[in-house]
Parts: sequence; structure tokens; C-alpha cells
Amino acid sequence: MPEIAAVVVGGATGGATANPAIGFAVGVATAAAATAAVQYYGRSRQGAEQDAIARVAGDLPVGGTADWKIEHTIPLGDEHGQLRVTRLIDSPLAECKEVAFSVAEGSRKAAKLNWFTTDVCKSADTWTWAAAEPAVERWGYLQ
Repeated sequence: MPEIAAVVVGGATGGATANPAIGFAVGVATAAAATAAVQYYGRSRQGAEQDAIARVAGDLPVGGTADWKIEHTIPLGDEHGQLRVTRLIDSPLAECKEVAFSVAEGSRKAAKLNWFTTDVCKSADTWTWAAAEPAVERWGYLQ
């Protein structure tokens, strides 16, 4: 999608100014801005999903299970699944929990669950996602 915007805007600018170099420069800048916007949006959605998982995990004891879900402002790609707290990681630096969580593919009744693991830690009164690279397969380039 950023490439399409770049071609359209760059082509229009190059045609309007009769200078292909200006059109090329505007096209490159448009592609960079559109790519940055798409990545920012993806990271914000990823962060909301991670926060939802951490909040649910923070309330559970070791061995506890619960469902989690996220409902985004734009209701596309709302995720849900299950999570299990597998162990407590208590250190002088922070109280953390190891969590196995699933992300459901498809409708709730016939969903295929893909499982991942991560750590969540308590920061002040809030549980937050603690893994620097939580699940490369799951989050891809949005790390």
C-alpha cells in the first residue's frame, strides 16, 4: 500500500512540476511516511494485545488459566485466546511470571490455537510485557 501511494503522489507531482526528479523525491518521501505510519499502527495494536495478556496474567496464580481478548478501536483483527501462568520468577529486581498464551485463528467455536510463551513483570502496580523478543513468529517485524 505505501508503494501505491508513492507512485500516485510521485507521478502526480512529477507531472505537475514537469520535473521527474521532484516527482521521484516526493514519491520516496511519501513511501517512507506511509511505511512509518503502517508500522506505528501495527506496533500500537501489538502493544495493546501485549498489555491485555499481561493484565490477565498478573491477576492469576501459578497454574491458573484464563481467557484473554483485545477489542481494538477499529474492530479489525481483534484477537483472543487462552493463557496459563507456568511459573513465578521472583527476583530482587521485579516480580515476574512466565506465561504460555494462545492466539486463536478463526471463529471462537472452531478456532485453531497457536501457543507462544513470554514473561510479564510487575512495574509499580501494573503488569507489563517483559520479553524483548516475545515470539518472532507471532509478531514478525513489529518487534
